[in-house]
Amino acid sequence: MAQVEKRGGLLRKSSASKKPLKEKVVLMYDEIFMTEDPSKCSPRFWEELFLMKVNLEYLEGKLESLDGEELMKIKDNINCLFQHCIQALGEEHPIRVVNALQTLCALIRGVHQKNKSTSGFDIINMLMGFDKAELCMKNLMESLDSLLCAEGSESLKSLCLKLLLCLVTVTDNISQNTILEYVMINSIFEAILQILSHPPSRREHGYDAVVLLALLVNYRKYESVNPYIVKLSIVDDEATLNGMGLVIAQALSEYNRQYKDKEEEHQSGFFSALTNMVGSMFIADAHEKISVQTNEAILLALYEAVHLNRNFITVLAQSHPEMGLVTTPVSPAPTTPATPLGTTPPSSDVISSVELPLDADVQTSNLLITFLKYSSIVMQDTKDEHRLHSGKLCLIILTCIAEDQYANAFLHDDNMNFRVNLHRMPMRHRKKAADKNLPCRPLVCAVLDLMVEFIVTHMMKEFPMDLYVRCIQVVHKLLCYQKKCRVRLHYTWRELWSALINLLKFLMSNETVLLAKHNIFTLALMIVNLFNMFITYGDTFLPTPSSYDELYYEIIRMHQSFDNLYSMVLRLSTNAGQWKEAASKVTHALVNISLINTAFI
Repeated sequence: MAQVEKRGGLLRKSSASKKPLKEKVVLMYDEIFMTEDPSKCSPRFWEELFLMKVNLEYLEGKLESLDGEELMKIKDNINCLFQHCIQALGEEHPIRVVNALQTLCALIRGVHQKNKSTSGFDIINMLMGFDKAELCMKNLMESLDSLLCAEGSESLKSLCLKLLLCLVTVTDNISQNTILEYVMINSIFEAILQILSHPPSRREHGYDAVVLLALLVNYRKYESVNPYIVKLSIVDDEATLNGMGLVIAQALSEYNRQYKDKEEEHQSGFFSALTNMVGSMFIADAHEKISVQTNEAILLALYEAVHLNRNFITVLAQSHPEMGLVTTPVSPAPTTPATPLGTTPPSSDVISSVELPLDADVQTSNLLITFLKYSSIVMQDTKDEHRLHSGKLCLIILTCIAEDQYANAFLHDDNMNFRVNLHRMPMRHRKKAADKNLPCRPLVCAVLDLMVEFIVTHMMKEFPMDLYVRCIQVVHKLLCYQKKCRVRLHYTWRELWSALINLLKFLMSNETVLLAKHNIFTLALMIVNLFNMFITYGDTFLPTPSSYDELYYEIIRMHQSFDNLYSMVLRLSTNAGQWKEAASKVTHALVNISLINTAFI
């Protein structure tokens, strides 16, 4: 019986007597994969090729099916195809340009997949040849730059960005992607900024542009001078920076919205009803099922912007309506090659919902609030390595913010009060806080709430030491600003003190297990030093004299924990072990707390 062939570019039923009919473009690909020059027999071969719709699956599959020797035999034809693709980018006919862009994507991906174990220089040679590589890449980058800056088709711009993302992400380690040396020399930085500063372009291509910039900034950033780092650090155009901030805020808001939708769906489902019937014994399992893929690409972009450009700090506080509440339809995106891993953009309706007039019933937000909500979700579950790294990046960004003088100024500004609904991990001993009961407070209160929440919820066997150290560092930097500027923050400090003491108790009760993996005395010293800061300088930043009384009460009430800590560090500091020096530092730091307990007990 005849059977319809759907793969490999076949067009008709196959039978015992007839050969299957292939698409013309597939036949032309087959000619390229011969050792002879296909244009010898057909002088118009390359002109006709780019009028044919690209068969990405066949082209990449064909490259993958060849072994190393076979690939080297057709190297000249691959070089020729690559060069003619670049030439086609200058054509006026948009079909030729689209097909050339898609063919370049397939070539770059296919050759890299086949040559993963080889060096970047071999891949350059295979794609375009050493002798012509510099000129080829110069022409390619100039063509892409022209297409991105022109007022032409949005579909073409989208394909240009997809090609650049493909070029940047074909290797697991971006710094090993030798082709990017040519992208460093022939910069497209200005084209990216133009997209971000122009609202219509930003709505269509902002996400890809921001991710591309973040990736390019990370190319050999510690090994050589990266021009994208230098240029990003000095950008001061308000429209460009605000555009970048909006794109990041949109992507993070989309994640927050998806998580909230899944959470509400989960709570209203059968499992929730069953849990309410039998108690909260399955609450941890219920939480684990609420999972939305995190967006490290956009988080990386936020880090680079905050870390490299001081002018971007102002964007964090730029007010905008809560995103995702209103949507506007936009034209569908063009058909493009697969998006690189970890760069999945938010849906188009979210991207188009941002620049709207403020409504009295719409909660005002900003990029920092959106990021804090995102962090509160991501940092809930750090058991798997992926989310652990994502949580670490969130804390690194918060550290950059806490170190900045201007950021601290608006974090502590009493005139900038917001209601920040952080997500809290479900736990058996506490009820979920109602959203309506949240007070409007300075943003620093939300940052401290997030740190306290992390401290309370991650005391576990697989102890995330690095994250705890960064968390305590954020608190310390905020307190330093309050002390320096004499900011009396009205905050429930008792929650922080209680969380820190409970963390010390956890370190002591799990001393043997934790010491086998971590230097717990570094963390213990940081916690004790926070208490010393409150004791010594609390009169400059605690809100009322009664707050000081509460501090002393908490220290005296939990004196047994501090006594146990002193006994532990004294024992280890008097022994000639590896922890002697680290433990002795904690011993000296406990002097103030010991004096208080001695005086009042």
